Amino acid sequence: MKNCIITGGSHGIGLETAKKFIESGYNVIVLDIKECPLKSAEYICMDLSKTEDIEKAFKIIEEKYKKVHVLINDGAVASFHKGIEEVLLEDYERILNTNLRGAYFCAKEFIRLNNGEEYGRIINIASTRFHQNEENVELYGMSKGGIVSMTNSLCISLTGTPITVNAISPGYICTTDYSKLDKRDHEIHPSNRVGKPRDIANVCLFLANEENDFINGANIIVDGGMTKKMIY
Repeated sequence: MKNCIITGGSHGIGLETAKKFIESGYNVIVLDIKECPLKSAEYICMDLSKTEDIEKAFKIIEEKYKKVHVLINDGAVASFHKGIEEVLLEDYERILNTNLRGAYFCAKEFIRLNNGEEYGRIINIASTRFHQNEENVELYGMSKGGIVSMTNSLCISLTGTPITVNAISPGYICTTDYSKLDKRDHEIHPSNRVGKPRDIANVCLFLANEENDFINGANIIVDGGMTKKMIY
């Protein structure tokens, strides 16, 4: 049985992805500061912004599972809107350390534990905000741009290993009450609906498939076509 690690797997996209991978027969280990509601997943409480927490979590995983096969870097601070004139150093460090540094050091630990295996997948959850943004979310956009760049570089650095590295950039994915969205929310999308967590989870499963080893260094945009739409 394959072992899949999902950061931020206790809620939203991460939680739906954990469910899909469990249903597909994976052992799922969720790393999150929030407790995971899934009884069928292994839960390890940790803070992605703290490198020592990452190292401790992966030691626990190594002791129990020995090897790992899939890493989904989903954990991130997403709800942050503050103009640059208001941003404090601690704000900057919290966003970048959680969203980017956390993903980087999880990848480092994953590569170590995957050594010697014939199959490995790193799937980084970025965002369409790596190249499209609203005002006052530049820290989030910066962190996700870094995720895309890290994906590109790791793909090359891991040449000669069985590990592929890809990113997924979600657009508007509703992780709360979908029924509260209005008609306009859906109709502005070329796909005529707002995204759901399952839309990202399904792409994660596709990329994790052993047969899909020729997809490497890609950034798959999953946004219902919004980034192709002229808005002025």
